[in-house]
Amino acid sequence: MHSTTHVAIVGAGPYGLSIGAYLRHSQIRFRAFGRPMQNWEQHMPKGMPLKSEGFASTLYAPDQASTLKQYCRKRGINYQDCGLPVAVETLVGYGRAFQSTYVPDLEPHDVDFIDRDSGGFLLRLSNGETLTAQRVVMAVGITPFPHIPITLNKLPPKYVSHSYDHHDLGQFRDQDVLVIGGGASALDVAGLLAAAGAKSQLIARRSTINWCPPPEVNRPLWRRLQQPRTRLGAGWKLRALESPTLFHHLPEQTRHRIVRTWLGPMGGWSMKPLLDGVPQKLGYTPHDAWVDANKVAVRIGNAEGHQCEVRADHIIAATGYRVDLTRVTMLNEALRSRIAAVDGFPVLTRQFESSVPGLHFVGLAAAGSFGPAMRFMAGSEYTARTLARAFA
Repeated sequence: MHSTTHVAIVGAGPYGLSIGAYLRHSQIRFRAFGRPMQNWEQHMPKGMPLKSEGFASTLYAPDQASTLKQYCRKRGINYQDCGLPVAVETLVGYGRAFQSTYVPDLEPHDVDFIDRDSGGFLLRLSNGETLTAQRVVMAVGITPFPHIPITLNKLPPKYVSHSYDHHDLGQFRDQDVLVIGGGASALDVAGLLAAAGAKSQLIARRSTINWCPPPEVNRPLWRRLQQPRTRLGAGWKLRALESPTLFHHLPEQTRHRIVRTWLGPMGGWSMKPLLDGVPQKLGYTPHDAWVDANKVAVRIGNAEGHQCEVRADHIIAATGYRVDLTRVTMLNEALRSRIAAVDGFPVLTRQFESSVPGLHFVGLAAAGSFGPAMRFMAGSEYTARTLARAFA
């Protein structure tokens, strides 16, 4: 089988679904591929509360009748805009309901291969079908980009994995597990491991753990003016980051410095109690790791030169995600080589278009051009509106 379409959307997370909703509303011919909210359902730990508040954890459609708040109220699920953590299971159910309403023709197939052809782009699907699309939107999220430090990735898979690999942490019950990292993923995994009956220990190169402060639910006017609430947090600095258009106009070096340094590792406030009983070695970095007597041993050291050895049954590297286009293997190698990139991020126009005309990147891969908002669901509204206008 071979068919054609104007736009192909690769991915069905918050970005892919929001873009699909806007394109459908604008009557733009498209096909979308993927399983709705797959990363959230299969690659986030069970029982994890979202770090973002309820009002900032929504998908977007032009009719504004698609918010998480409306979904919860219709189903009798407790909800507050701020101050009540949203369970990942609630988000998954909400995303599926959104998909069935706004992107009903989503196709649950993987895209195995993408290349240029005379009609635009040639795509090959996991069911054997091929199609040609004039434009391709890469909404692959974090899927290609889990990062494991080089000191750990030489270990056999039995002894090391990335936090992306785990949904049910109950498999580690009664095991000693080292969690490497100091951001939200590491803190979530370490706390939920302990709750699941594992003996978890946290190792982080930062000397202190940063936590998002609990939100102020009823704030006086002076406080709202001093620290305006945004979908990324509170403060005027974050208010500026909510404007991808403004961010895109900044000099390239400034953009990438902000992406590297702003909104750094920080745990969600609701997870803090679960970490109270978890042993922590802060200010330490893994220098070497090896397998000994069916255990994994790690030599860690701090800035003062103190070193020690820790052992466990398994290591979970909750060490984040790094955009690297060479890992987007569905793109033909010759096609990838034509994409201009800086610090791993594709260089994008105001319409999210790469240096290959018709090939667009959204979500995490767009953060180098549009700012840290692209790492969160909050960026999907701007992205969906922009692409719908551009494609129309």
